[in-house]
Order: sequence, then structure tokens, then C-alpha cells
Amino acid sequence: MTAISLSDVLDARERISGVIHRTPLIYSRTFTLISGVKVYLKLENLQKTGSFKIRGACNKVFSLSPEDGRKGVITASSGNHGQAVAYAARMRGYDATVIMPECGSAAKAASIKGYGAELLYCGTTSDQRISLAKEMSAERGLTFVPPYDDPCVMAGQGSVGLEIMEDLEDVAAVIVPTGGCGLISGVATAIKEKNPGASVFGVEPDGSNSTGISFRAGVRTALEDINTVADGIRTTVPGELTFPVVQRYVDDMLTVTDGDVLSAQRLMLERCKLLAEPTGAVSLSAILSGALPDKFKGRRVVALISGGNVSMSQLAEYLSAN
Repeated sequence: MTAISLSDVLDARERISGVIHRTPLIYSRTFTLISGVKVYLKLENLQKTGSFKIRGACNKVFSLSPEDGRKGVITASSGNHGQAVAYAARMRGYDATVIMPECGSAAKAASIKGYGAELLYCGTTSDQRISLAKEMSAERGLTFVPPYDDPCVMAGQGSVGLEIMEDLEDVAAVIVPTGGCGLISGVATAIKEKNPGASVFGVEPDGSNSTGISFRAGVRTALEDINTVADGIRTTVPGELTFPVVQRYVDDMLTVTDGDVLSAQRLMLERCKLLAEPTGAVSLSAILSGALPDKFKGRRVVALISGGNVSMSQLAEYLSAN
């Protein structure tokens, strides 16, 4: 028995429908010609707060009782989830605290503070900031809003999968950036329970591939070191709740290099005039680098572009490095 079902995802979509954007799903002739795959882009970089994270954050925060909500919420995030929680809390009039890594994006930090949240910093890994958030939650009586390992968060993220299946017929595969697996667990649940014949692939940079290692080992396996430009998926180990869903529904895990990711980011900007952060470009990089199996040539494949929160100084650095 996994943490969520299709009915949970459907309930989540109804709960958050008045807040989130139904983001575009577009066909890219350019990337189709380059790859031989019929490439479609699901543009969560155009979502409110700049990423898919608003879906899970709203579903969790909106599920709280008013009594619990008034006590405040707390989360740990590399940035995108923190922005989403701050936004959702502000909509309900709740106080929010966000803990980011010490090396976190200045642009994401500014957005979090702009939404009215208290911002704190802790360490460089997801484990460090999640531990502090849980500790402060207990001390202050705040509700912890996990970045991925929570049924409400997972179900909210799964609403992306529902939109993909409704907007595009004959989907052969959906490719999802993967860190703690909140996004892919929700998306895979929605897609596989609606169309078991569609494939779902997770993709990670080779410097942060804990889910791929765990997937092949059959057990959650933690990394000691993480090194990737994709800051949104610097996760040492997949979640306790999310990983069983990955094992049940995900067809395979793919791996790319940081060079592949930055190349995809650049091409999206040059050819499509779309800005993605490195994490958001990970899915497209799997297609363009050849990581996706050849059997998908000529078939419809969706690359989920998970976010677009990147500062101009960061973008200049990424483009000059590629």
C-alpha cells in the first residue's frame, strides 16, 4: 500500500484549483528535430511562485485546521518549496518560517521574504535543514510542511500528471526531475493509475543521484556527497513515503551530467525563449543527451520543466560556463 492514490490526487486538484495555474503543454519542433523524439514541454516554470511546488504546498497548508494554521507553519527548502509555502501561508493569513541552505539562491531567498516569511539558514544538505525545521516545529508548536515526504504534498504535485494526461493523447513517456521524489511520486501515481501503458522516468544529475542508486539497490541509499548545479534536487536520500511509490510506478531512473543540464537550459532560452532553472531543464536534458531509451524515437514524450527561478547573475554564470 503506497502513501497516495489517484483519488487523493483528484481531491488535491479540486482543493487547489482556484489558486494554481493550469500551465501550458507545448510541442517543440526544434527539440523534436534534434532528438528524433516528439518533444512536449510541460511548463511549470510559468507556474505561480515559479515552480510546481505551489501545488503541494497549497494542498498541505489548505488542509490544515484554522486552529493549527494560526499557530504557524515551518518548512525546509532549497528555495522553491519555501516560496510556495510562504505564498500559501500568506493566502491563509498564517505565519511561515522557511529554512534554506547557507549556499541558497539569493533570488529565491528574496522571494521568500517578499511573501512575508521568516527566513533562516542552516547547513548545505536537505537533511540538515529538515532536522532543524522539525526541531523548531516541536519547540514552537508549528506545523511542519515537508518539501516532499508527505501525502498532501505528493498528491498536490500529482495534479501536474492529471493535466498532462488530459491535454495530450497517446503519451508514450513523461520525464520528471527527481530529488526527494515528491513530484515524481505524485505524477507517477496520476499517470499510471489513469494509463498504465505510459512510461514514467525520473532523471537526476550524476552528482546527486540517490534515487537512481536506491532504485537499483531496491532500498533507500544515502549519498555522502552531493555536487550539482541543479540546486532544487540536491537530496541525499529519497523520502520514506515517496520511494515506495517510485518503486511501484516508475519505469526507470535516468542520469545526466551538469553539462547536459546547462546545455538544455541554454537551448530552451535560445530556441524557445523560455527560462528554466537548471533543475527545471534536467528533464529536457535527458532527451537531448540521449539518456532516454531509443524505443521512444518518433513517439510523444513530455519533459516536465519543473521551475524557472534563477537570478540574472546566476543565469550569466551558467551561460558562460556552457
